[in-house]
Amino acid sequence: MSSGRAPLPPLAVACALALGTAVSLGLARFSYAMFLPPMRADLGWSYFTAGSMNTANAAGYLAGALLAPAWMRALGSRGAFLACTGATAVLLAAHGLTDADTLLYLFRFLSGLVSAVAFVAGGLLAAQLVGASPARAGRPPPTAGLVLGIYYGGAGLGIVVSAVLVPLLAARTAAHAWQGAWLALGALGLAATALIAAATRGLAGGAPGASSPPAARGVFAWRRFLPALFAYLMFGLGYIGYMTFIVTLLRDQRVGDFEVMAFYAMLGAAVAVSPWIWAGVLQRFRGGETLAMMSALLVVATVLPVWSTATVALFASGVLFGGVMLSLVASTTALVRHNLGPAEWSAGIAGFTIVFAAGQIVGPSAVGFIADRAGGLRAGLVVSAALLALGAIVAWRQKPLSP
Repeated sequence: MSSGRAPLPPLAVACALALGTAVSLGLARFSYAMFLPPMRADLGWSYFTAGSMNTANAAGYLAGALLAPAWMRALGSRGAFLACTGATAVLLAAHGLTDADTLLYLFRFLSGLVSAVAFVAGGLLAAQLVGASPARAGRPPPTAGLVLGIYYGGAGLGIVVSAVLVPLLAARTAAHAWQGAWLALGALGLAATALIAAATRGLAGGAPGASSPPAARGVFAWRRFLPALFAYLMFGLGYIGYMTFIVTLLRDQRVGDFEVMAFYAMLGAAVAVSPWIWAGVLQRFRGGETLAMMSALLVVATVLPVWSTATVALFASGVLFGGVMLSLVASTTALVRHNLGPAEWSAGIAGFTIVFAAGQIVGPSAVGFIADRAGGLRAGLVVSAALLALGAIVAWRQKPLSP
């Protein structure tokens, strides 16, 4: 039954979808960097254990990416998006109900699983939104690059929220104070889910059963995307070490509390504004050029805090990393959209997400392992930069597919 309301403008719907990315990435994954210093101090973790928590999250993310097509067939892409965004919020709150490592590993895994399904489903909805958006008042619909950039850039909002909220609630001197911050993030995630449900009510996201399989049944041409897939694997391996440990590195270097909060908030703000910087590039290139260029920029961002502890270098690193990170993720969806038909988009997005998740599984534990044995986190970040550089080189070999 129709509500009688006029549909929201496409950019408004894209912003609503971006709230899902704020929950599934910004709160569920990237907030962990702010939690890590107080949790590590309170629970006595090594760098390896701290990294393993995000490895568990990435393992769940891989499982979710594999399950996403089936869940979208069962629930429809909008239904899967809403259900899994809400489930992510509940699991975030569950982190605040225990201090047992075993349960925290479980909650990190499960939150990764449902956030991956939400991420893939939301990416498909964003990719479909452009084609479903008619011109209004003589104006053309928004470009695919801008809509996809807004969707992925929503993670920046979650990063900004965690940068401000977690330090306020998780005082490092109070035992288990970090638990209240997890509960607060869970509540915010549920509120965001309710807003998404209201704003996307008129969005055709595929109904369960017969309506959704065409988008989910497409076969992904893995072999034709090998250079891009390899580069994206290197991105997954390299970027997650930075995003897991950069705040801990700043704490180890005795950077002040306000500076750390400002650093991570600026990184998140850069993520949020990056769609307007990269929209034209995402729309222009059909091959691996964008993926290569962005990977190279992340190399620079990753080595800056290793090269210098000066405030200018640290903040430049955060702004550059945030301004590129999620736009690089958007570049793979744009690559799929440029080179495959709509029936293959779901399989293509899921395929890249699987490779991405596989890299994330190894990255945090590897950086933690290196840091424990090399006497600090700088050596781990150097390895991360090297992996990103290798990905940048290989990505240039990705050519556009024949029409």
